[in-house]
Amino acid sequence: MFNKKTDPNIVDDIVNSGSGKVKKIVSTTIGVIIFLFVVITMLSSAYTVEETESVVVTTFGKAKLVDEKGLHFKIPYIQKATSVDTTVRGIKIGYSEDSNGNVYSVEHESIMITSDFNFIDCDFYVSYQVTDPIKYLYNSSEPDEILKNISMSCIRSTVSAYSVDTAITTGKAEIQSNVKSMIIAELEDEDIGITLVDASIQDVEPPTDEVIEAFTAVETAKQGKESAINEANAYRNEQIPAAEAKADRIIQDAEASKTARINEANGQVARFNEEFNEYKNYPLITKQRMFFETMEDVLPKVKLVIDGGETDITKYYPVTGSTMEAGVLGGTVDDSTETE
Repeated sequence: MFNKKTDPNIVDDIVNSGSGKVKKIVSTTIGVIIFLFVVITMLSSAYTVEETESVVVTTFGKAKLVDEKGLHFKIPYIQKATSVDTTVRGIKIGYSEDSNGNVYSVEHESIMITSDFNFIDCDFYVSYQVTDPIKYLYNSSEPDEILKNISMSCIRSTVSAYSVDTAITTGKAEIQSNVKSMIIAELEDEDIGITLVDASIQDVEPPTDEVIEAFTAVETAKQGKESAINEANAYRNEQIPAAEAKADRIIQDAEASKTARINEANGQVARFNEEFNEYKNYPLITKQRMFFETMEDVLPKVKLVIDGGETDITKYYPVTGSTMEAGVLGGTVDDSTETE
């Protein structure tokens, strides 16, 4: 074989050329790394506070709340900014929704027992808001889960104090109010930076179709009862004023009759007193006058015959007040008075 010796100068040129390329690649890589580090550092030093959130900035474990909206800066790698949603959010208890918006029941959350040992399916929606982001982040590891557990406990405790009939029909508003009060008290004790906005019943029904039908019939009957009561009250409210007005008229008529009778009695008393005074002065004349007045009332068609004595003229007079006065004042009435 033929061995050819390599020129040392050529080897040096190759080595020097490769070394230059390596240095260039290394320097380029270092430059890119430095550039990326600077960019990342600049980006990590800025943060934005949106309208629907607050930011908690921690410096060596010390937290500070930033509520002012807009762009802010922090010390990279030393300070950490954590955003907290401060809008009103909600927790579904007893039901859930899939990605397509279909609602389905979560039985281990919704099935509850009542005071009369019956089961009901009760769904709640609990809405809340983060009012203290620092406590929300650092007073507990899972504040949302704590709120859900508190809500479920309060709901079960409240529902268990009511009968199944009350829980499904007339007791919903009271149950809802009691649950809300209990959750608020529990959140104050836990102090996790969350404030309850509302706790509302979405649905309460028996867990089986047969029981649902039975309670629907009961609810219909109760509504019919309420309607009948309302109609009866309306009729009563209509009739009572009319009856009171009628009673007032009767009382007024009775008062008028009473007054008339009293006046009439007083008149008769006055008349009697006058006649009695006349009787004391003229007993015979008064008796005769009273006799003729009584006969006029009893026998209105009676005729009086008076004998003149010296003359043979016989006159007939109707028994009237004037005749009686004439008979009494002008002469003596004959005993031979005849009546027709």
